[in-house]
Amino acid sequence: MALLTGQQYKDSLNDGREVYIDGERVSNIAEHPAFKPIIDVKARMYDMNHEEKYKHITTAKLEDGEEVCRAYKMPETKEDLTAIRTYVETVLDDLGGVVYRVGDETIGEMWSLYDAQDRLNEIDPTYATNIRNHIDRIAREDIFHVSANTDPKGDRSKLINGEDGGTLLHVVSENDKGIIVRGAKFETAAAYAHQAFVKPTISNWSNTSVNMEPYAVGFICDMGAPGLKHICRSPVGSGRNPENYPLSTKFEEIDTLLVFDDVLIPWENVLFHNSLESAKYIRETVHRYSAFNYVLRLLKRADYLIGAALLNVEQTGLTKIPAVQEKLTELITYRQTINAHLTAAVSEAENTDGGLMMPNQSLLYTGRIHALKHFPAMAHLTRELVGGQLAVTPDMVTMTDPQIKDYVDRYYSVGKWSAEDRAKLLYFARDLLNSSYAGHQVTFELFAQSPPFAQSAAAFKNYDLEAHRNMVLKAANLAPHLVQS
Repeated sequence: MALLTGQQYKDSLNDGREVYIDGERVSNIAEHPAFKPIIDVKARMYDMNHEEKYKHITTAKLEDGEEVCRAYKMPETKEDLTAIRTYVETVLDDLGGVVYRVGDETIGEMWSLYDAQDRLNEIDPTYATNIRNHIDRIAREDIFHVSANTDPKGDRSKLINGEDGGTLLHVVSENDKGIIVRGAKFETAAAYAHQAFVKPTISNWSNTSVNMEPYAVGFICDMGAPGLKHICRSPVGSGRNPENYPLSTKFEEIDTLLVFDDVLIPWENVLFHNSLESAKYIRETVHRYSAFNYVLRLLKRADYLIGAALLNVEQTGLTKIPAVQEKLTELITYRQTINAHLTAAVSEAENTDGGLMMPNQSLLYTGRIHALKHFPAMAHLTRELVGGQLAVTPDMVTMTDPQIKDYVDRYYSVGKWSAEDRAKLLYFARDLLNSSYAGHQVTFELFAQSPPFAQSAAAFKNYDLEAHRNMVLKAANLAPHLVQS
């Protein structure tokens, strides 16, 4: 048991997993052009844990002295939460971009289950033991752990009431070795991860009029398990020149339709089974930790908006114009509001029954809603500050063509900024704002972890309205009996 190196991570993916993309079955996923860029990014994260300049930030020690990735050590204090934040920010700064599915955010879902041990013990004590064992194993074996969450969308009106579960993942049988599951899930990064926490999503878990128990199951599945098939979408940056598309050719995270074709899940990997209460609980609490790391990524996206806008107005001498300053201030306000929610979520963190330190849920969820709701407007504001050359600048091959380079230099160079440097900045801004990758990111962020209505519901449920109600009852001299039961 030890921290993996990047090469060890790459080698570990050659486990016979069935991965399909662009009409072929992948034989060496770490070297396949669709996966290599993002696998190299993840490998870099593994290597950072071994470098002296980063180890004090990227690693931590368990009680017995075992060194593990900082992301996988459960938060027991506010200082632990701050250390997790520093870890995420340090990694993203080193990578020079934003990646979402890399393990540090998905381990939080296991911590949510850890908090539910007492409730799970009432159903079957074995499950609580399995949860503790897997959390420990993920940390000690440095496992790239993701989360298979989203269901294929059939007739939603029937699926949500359990009337038609044909595509939903469910248990078809069980034996002395474990449970046999069938169905499908969507998950980002599954094809190049080690394992996934597979859990239920779509359903009305309070509906007892139909047999939903087979669908109320959560488990750990090895991504190379027999019978599991990865059907992957093509990368949006495929065939692009990295000079012209510096983000989409490096940070494209591949999404997968995971097909469970009667896959055996050993009993030690089952986290709950035949339990509507557990399914309901996990849907209500699953992001109580993972949302923290997710919103940190939204903050980094805001940082890039400010940086791209600022450099573009500085090079053209517009920084001192009040109208430009006002727009930059809007971007700053957006960024700092996200930052304030994250900072306050740690400052007002809450102890859980499981003994962990949980980010303040109301501040965390409202920060996420703010970040997602206002990002399109902030991206549009950044486009205004970058200007129309974002849409008309030729690619780098043309910019550096000796036959026309003199013209390019004459019309693109500004002060200290050469034509080539300006083009690089515009290419970065284009990939951040206008490319297929940029559009994909907006949609992914909107629905990742949970759809907008569920995010709003979580924010509503985690805000204490009692103080406001009582304040007005007192100030208006109203009787408490007027409050609805």
